[in-house]
Amino acid sequence: MTQVQLPASGEPDSAEAGSGQASASQTRLVWRSFRRHKLAMAGAAATLLFILVVVFAEFLAPFSTGRLNSEYTYAPPQTPRFSVSDGLYVYGYSFEQDEDLRIRYEENRDDKIPLTFFAKGEPYKLLGVIPSERHLIGPSDPDAPMYLLGSDRVGRDQLSRLIHATRVSLSVGLVGVAFAFMLGVVLGGISGYFSGRVDTLIQRFVEFVMAVPTLPLWLGMTAAIPVDIGPVKRYFLISVILSLLAWTSLAREVRGRFLMLRQEDFVTSAWLDGASRKRVMFRHMLPSFTSHLIAALTLSIPGVILAETALSWLGLGMRPPVVSLGVLLNDATSVRVIDQAPWLLLPGALVVVVVLALNFVGDGLRDAADPYRT
Repeated sequence: MTQVQLPASGEPDSAEAGSGQASASQTRLVWRSFRRHKLAMAGAAATLLFILVVVFAEFLAPFSTGRLNSEYTYAPPQTPRFSVSDGLYVYGYSFEQDEDLRIRYEENRDDKIPLTFFAKGEPYKLLGVIPSERHLIGPSDPDAPMYLLGSDRVGRDQLSRLIHATRVSLSVGLVGVAFAFMLGVVLGGISGYFSGRVDTLIQRFVEFVMAVPTLPLWLGMTAAIPVDIGPVKRYFLISVILSLLAWTSLAREVRGRFLMLRQEDFVTSAWLDGASRKRVMFRHMLPSFTSHLIAALTLSIPGVILAETALSWLGLGMRPPVVSLGVLLNDATSVRVIDQAPWLLLPGALVVVVVLALNFVGDGLRDAADPYRT
């Protein structure tokens, strides 16, 4: 990797600095440039938080997605409070039905529900391996009502479902982009490296795929999935479907890079040294623009997340009992929700935050990796 000579801290910036010089790799230079991008750093912090949610969803969620209490349908969010004598707590509910048979909730200040960190609750397996019953926060009495972000139409905790939905939507985006990344790199690399008829054939196929309307094709393919298929298989098929149309722009970018690099001296040296075509492509040419690939990969994840959310919102993507951000938004499409339970629209706001954070990170990486940007 090319080493760039930089003057050490406190030393003069001149050729006579001698031993006072320090070397910086390309990765370090990209990181230095990325740190100066404030929006990208904020997006990276938010993305790291979302990754922690994906990994530790069961621990962070107070309850499982299926836990419900029909006595607290459309219960409003509770505000955590703290006092020296009572510690952390929330007020319970008192409710009555009005003349329209709608339940009206109010705080019951005579009913204090203690909250504890690392509360004992429903058992689960952390990371799918470690058995545990501890949750980040929960009521001291596991049967007490605690709805920090409110409840839905059957009394399920919105916070818990939102955490698990974030895991599903983000993981679908990552899996779908992984498939698209492999297709784009392989086909784009072959097209740019061999050029000629191979390049023409692949580029005509890319143009055909790009000409197909995205949303109608996704709708048709997801509608063809059997209704009675298991949630795991449906998850896998949705990821594959979303990746089938997400690789074309990356393939074109990789092709352009390969066409440019074919004329470089280090590629010619590798050919003369007897390196195989596969080695020249994937060990010499591809690593030379890895940073650009990472930026393109980051920028493509939001599109896949939005596609999954749209399909699930239309009822053609993920379906209960699996929860995703689109499934939660599908539950919030009635007029009653907008009037009586606006907190059920929080998944839409979370989609906006996730997409913006990933776009900020992608923009920052793209700018930091651009060698011509000053």
